Amino acid sequence: MAMTTTQELDPELIETEMREMPRNNTGSLTAGQVAEYDREGYLVLPGLLTREDMAQVRESMSRKVSKIADMLLADGLISDKLENDPFETRLVNLFKGLTEQDFLKYGRSWRDRYSGYYHLMANAKILDAVESLIGAEIYANPVYNARPKVPGVAAGAVPWHQDKSYWPNANWNPVITVWIPLVDTDEVNGCLHVWPRTHKTRLVSFHNETHTGTGYTEIDLKEQADRNAVVLPVKAGSAILFNDRCIHSSTPNKSSHVRWSVDLRYQPTEQQRMIEYGVGFLARSRKYPERVATEEDWLAMRDEHQA
Repeated sequence: MAMTTTQELDPELIETEMREMPRNNTGSLTAGQVAEYDREGYLVLPGLLTREDMAQVRESMSRKVSKIADMLLADGLISDKLENDPFETRLVNLFKGLTEQDFLKYGRSWRDRYSGYYHLMANAKILDAVESLIGAEIYANPVYNARPKVPGVAAGAVPWHQDKSYWPNANWNPVITVWIPLVDTDEVNGCLHVWPRTHKTRLVSFHNETHTGTGYTEIDLKEQADRNAVVLPVKAGSAILFNDRCIHSSTPNKSSHVRWSVDLRYQPTEQQRMIEYGVGFLARSRKYPERVATEEDWLAMRDEHQA
């Protein structure tokens, strides 16, 4: 696939003094993978997680769907909770005949404090990869999302944006997004698209889009992004790592099943913890291993372990 440079961006947007994270040659990524991430702003890790690795987060997602089914039934919008439907299609079938507004009542993404999300965020395979990029003192950012991209719901499509547009006033923060699909993703069900090498730009101008009814941020360079897009279809359990300045999007789901994914975020512990977005947790520390948050800590909204 053809790689893209930032040459089409306004020169005023090019970051001239990007601070580089010190590297200590630890973690699971090879030198070549680290170099690719540094050059392109993203890295694909095929098959990082097994079905067993994802079992608990799938259970948490299913638990949420069951709660939604209970509420739909209580509101008289459905007559059958479809408890025997498979993970991939139950949510679609629950909302058949209902409106986008009915769906959006439950959010375009979920940030529930279920155990399965903690276990995924604390998964050693993920942390090993992140360690190669930001070092061994890792904080799990409070902005994590479970995303059910449902066919026929406009909010499932995420416009071109930089994650940093959601925290533009935060201090210099090399936030690493780890995007993981729970089902195979492709251009039919709405896989991820990226604009390579845009991670070394300043935050580009953006606005709040109006198409989906969610107020997503959207860059003002959509046509350029469309021209330079790299499409990233991946199998379930793969991971796509990218910088919070990397411009990316995902397209509508035109399949018959839910495109389930999670996006997790990690940052060095010395950076501000962005508590205005919630409570994250200390996920790994070689210096202070006794402070690493346990599942109990996370469920109690403590960001570190209290001995």
